[in-house]
Amino acid sequence: MTSDPEFPDDFRAELVNLFLWRRDVRRFKPTPLPEGALERLLDLSSIAPSVGLSQPWRFVVVESAACRGAVRACFERCNAEALASFGGERAALYARLKLAGLNEAPCQFAVFADRATQQGHGLGRLTMPATIEYSAVMAIHTFWLAARAEGIGMGWVSILDPAEMATILDAPPEWTLIGYFCVGYPSESHSVPELEREGWEDRRAPMVTRR
Repeated sequence: MTSDPEFPDDFRAELVNLFLWRRDVRRFKPTPLPEGALERLLDLSSIAPSVGLSQPWRFVVVESAACRGAVRACFERCNAEALASFGGERAALYARLKLAGLNEAPCQFAVFADRATQQGHGLGRLTMPATIEYSAVMAIHTFWLAARAEGIGMGWVSILDPAEMATILDAPPEWTLIGYFCVGYPSESHSVPELEREGWEDRRAPMVTRR
């Protein structure tokens, strides 16, 4: 056995600050990440908890112009459909939002959850199979915080068609798309999330029920 580490007050305060300053970044500088930074952050993300120690996350780093162009086309079509679902002032507000950094982000990757993985031998998944996807999300969040601690921004693009993305990225049929991510150095910094600044939605206190 080893002794538990001690985290002093100043560390905990900085950790809260990291949580508060994590942002869904949509505006990036074209500056590439340092050599090896992406690989190191991906390694850190695998420290995340996963059901049955299944580690079901599958990262697909998207570098080719052809794949990136196909992803942009998919986003633009899905975004147009989403815009059409709103009306009046809400539609006008939606149209003003910048919802992806696909044209600027120097690093882009997709994350899939492998539902067919044999790692973990199915532990914890029989009654709640969706924990495979939840585990992949934990890896994403771990990456996100580790990147932010280094001044690297990350944006989650969800306005995409999963089936089309699987085709674009040649993903196996047992992989489920969790999201597409843009990564790079932010071109601007804000203490308030963009959707709050633009008036789309307000952050609220947690909903808690006691039984």
